[in-house]
Amino acid sequence: MQALLSVSDKTGILDFAKALHDLGVKLLSTGGTAKLLADAGLPVTEVADHTGFPEMLDGRVKTLHPKIHGGLLARRDLPAHVAAIEQHGIDTIDLLVVNLYPFEATVAKPGCTLEDAIENIDIGGPAMVRSAAKNWKDVAVLTDASQYAVALEELKAHGKISEKTKFGFSVAAFNRIADYDGAISDFLSAVDFEASQGQPAPVRSLFPGQSNGRFVKLQDLRYGENAHQQAALYRDLHPAPGSLVTAKQLQGKELSYNNIADADAAWECVKSFDAPACVIVKHANPCGVAVGKDALEAYSKAFKTDPTSAFGGIIAFNRPVDLAAAQEINKQFVEVLMAPGYSAEALAVFQATKAKQNVRILQIDLPQGGKTDWDNGRNMMDVKRVGSGLLIQTADNHVLTPDQLKVVTKKQPTPQQLDDLMFAWKVAQYVKSNAIVFCANGMTMGVGAGQMSRLDSARIASIKAEHAGLSLQGTAVASDAFFPFRDGLDVVIDHGATSVIQPGGSMRDQEVIDAADERGVAMVFTGIRHFRH
Repeated sequence: MQALLSVSDKTGILDFAKALHDLGVKLLSTGGTAKLLADAGLPVTEVADHTGFPEMLDGRVKTLHPKIHGGLLARRDLPAHVAAIEQHGIDTIDLLVVNLYPFEATVAKPGCTLEDAIENIDIGGPAMVRSAAKNWKDVAVLTDASQYAVALEELKAHGKISEKTKFGFSVAAFNRIADYDGAISDFLSAVDFEASQGQPAPVRSLFPGQSNGRFVKLQDLRYGENAHQQAALYRDLHPAPGSLVTAKQLQGKELSYNNIADADAAWECVKSFDAPACVIVKHANPCGVAVGKDALEAYSKAFKTDPTSAFGGIIAFNRPVDLAAAQEINKQFVEVLMAPGYSAEALAVFQATKAKQNVRILQIDLPQGGKTDWDNGRNMMDVKRVGSGLLIQTADNHVLTPDQLKVVTKKQPTPQQLDDLMFAWKVAQYVKSNAIVFCANGMTMGVGAGQMSRLDSARIASIKAEHAGLSLQGTAVASDAFFPFRDGLDVVIDHGATSVIQPGGSMRDQEVIDAADERGVAMVFTGIRHFRH
């Protein structure tokens, strides 16, 4: 048995090579890998000696040779193939261990030049991987150090690697090549060649000329949005820390398509708060959001917003759930519960009865970095499928700060009103358009979502508050987009709002400002809208 080892990342390769040698496997290798093995006292044949052709062009050509690819591609079950390699003195290669030049890591470095990027495009490695993966019945191809233990276990137990395992290695190899080529395409097709002339690093568009989405399937789902649809959950190759796909399910039934969609909305919203917060989502919209001194208070306030809609909702916390909070949550029907952690006593509450054991409990570690797109576990891009195409945009991760507010009315908001306005604005960012959100004292008082008319959203928000027994007097209101006429403003003031936050930007802004002054309310403009479709 003969193995060819040629790796850029040498993690674990020496121990693996020693184990192969102990099993009687003949070792072939290239460059730095060969030197590493030889320095460790292992008998290894350089590829140049094996092929009789030296490495050349600064290492660009070393394994592109018939003695390598013939040894990888020859089918052992075809007499013609066997005769051909015997005629040309080509030995079979039964195990290939290759990981590729670090293209992705290179281009991720700030200031990476086009020359550095090009020089880190591997040619011989992918060619060997493809040859071995195509001939998977006869050749095992390892492209990641995590596969070494599996291969060794089977070699030690059976003297060979099973076809099932080799097929799995082959699939992983083709996936790796696809990922690698996709990364190269993404980088190069984003380069503006003319604008890059004379620049130390290439000027690149945010949106490449070809989009190469690469995702890993996590699980099949029972069905999609509706029972007649099929679905599966995928994650990014390198998911953002603190994002939903990094969750651990601690108990409960399998997550459904709708569970996941709603859970993502709840988790993204709750992460945006610094104070202990709770978000309850139903059909992709927050129906209750609040902050409090702890998880219990935040949940109690959020639930009060709309107890009817909260039935069967998705609940997210940005703090661990303790016993007191679990006991209160346990009084209601919950589909999914998410938090950074749970006390043992809290988990015991949901395991006490068979019905509550069905509650899907997810634990997600909050991201540890600052409030940047990636560090806060948010997507950097949003993608929406349209007929035979994609709409791709940067994600709506804008974080508003109080100094960005523009007071446009004669009446200035009080410090308490400013707090309420900022809270309302944060919630409105996660409510489907048209969105109107009434808030007071760190909790939602009424949420109107997804209506064709902003007036209807305002009316629905007030109706929900009335049904929940909440007074809207003295509340702050957020509108995700500008009021095109004064009538929308009048509706929210009629229901009790005394301060309003909105983007501004309408041709009739002055008419709306005059109406606010006439009604004696404070109004601020953000200059940013948050349409959410």
